[in-house]
Amino acid sequence: MAADMDLTPLHQLAIAVGLGLLVGLQREWARSRVAGIRTFPIIALTGGFAGLLASQFGGWTVAAGLLATGAVTIVARLNFDNGGGSGTTTQVSCLLIYMIGAGLTGGFVVEAVVACGCLAVLLQWKGMLHQLARRMGEADLRAAIQMTLIGLVILPVLPNRNFGPYAVINPFEIWLMVVLIVGISLGAYVLSRMMSARRGMLVAGLLGGLISSTATTVSYARGSIRSLDRARQATAVILISSPVVFARVIVEIGVVAPEILMLTLPPLLLEMALLAGLAWLYLRDCGKSFLPESDVHPPSDLKPAIGFGLLYLVVLVGAATARDYFGQSGLYVVAVISGLTDMDAITLSVAQLVQAEQIEPEVCWRVVLLGAMANLSFKFGVITVLGHPHLKRMTARALGVSLAGGAALLAFWP
Repeated sequence: MAADMDLTPLHQLAIAVGLGLLVGLQREWARSRVAGIRTFPIIALTGGFAGLLASQFGGWTVAAGLLATGAVTIVARLNFDNGGGSGTTTQVSCLLIYMIGAGLTGGFVVEAVVACGCLAVLLQWKGMLHQLARRMGEADLRAAIQMTLIGLVILPVLPNRNFGPYAVINPFEIWLMVVLIVGISLGAYVLSRMMSARRGMLVAGLLGGLISSTATTVSYARGSIRSLDRARQATAVILISSPVVFARVIVEIGVVAPEILMLTLPPLLLEMALLAGLAWLYLRDCGKSFLPESDVHPPSDLKPAIGFGLLYLVVLVGAATARDYFGQSGLYVVAVISGLTDMDAITLSVAQLVQAEQIEPEVCWRVVLLGAMANLSFKFGVITVLGHPHLKRMTARALGVSLAGGAALLAFWP
């Protein structure tokens, strides 16, 4: 049974624009001469608005919009074949503005304003959108399509009901967490692609922490072995990426269990501030030159997404089982084991268990912080095996201080 998807008209229009952007991006990348990265979302928005108008004026609006769009594209194609150079964006924009005007008189005031705003943005961002499409490689395009598969194809068909041990297995909610994590990572990856390759250590660390702080640690630890300068830069990037993990888990808690966010925020922010302060101290002393590592890959491949979904399922059931048999101490053991390589699974799991009223809200931040401390310890192990002696020495001091701070919070925070 498909999950219930109650969408407002604004949500429907937003999805239409997103799907149009996806197809338009692929056509732009393939250098289509008729319609590209702006025209397809405008056409999708036109169709979506025609569908809204059908509820007020009848189904003829959809048919008329389809005929008009077909006529515009045929004329544009003939224009290209005859040596013309203009595209279809202006013509389709005129068609959409007509639909928006009809929507205003039909009572769709908010939807019409939003649609007009989307149109204005798409028209204004011509240069940026074309540049983005030109800079994308085939792997980047495949990542965008796979994100659509993960979020808009697989998710809606999954059953939205609880079953299994402790009634914590919900396929829809589990995959929704996959969409959340992949979406955060993919958004950071897109930002990194849009910026200059020589973007600097600060941005490299921030984006590395959003995409995957563990992968960032492995990448820069390997690169640090080449020279002392690279070791200094790797120290700064790795330390910058570490507090970003706390920002990431705070966002995850806010999305999954917003009612406990204010309870979990203070101790997590304190540990984040401690790590950020240590990173800033090292960043000052590493110089201005920066040679970024290049082995960051699009984070929306289907196999890793399925792997995270399975990991999240295991941690979710494991946490519920440990809580039932061993109380809070069992949760802490699961946090340490899971947090070694992945903070997202344990964070989302305890947030879900709080939502299900299976654990107390006060336990959430302690489990997350303990998992984060395990994650920092694992990173230092990676650095010890792969990194330059300078990187080992510098990160040992910084991570040692942060672990001591985390232990103090666990011991003394009320």
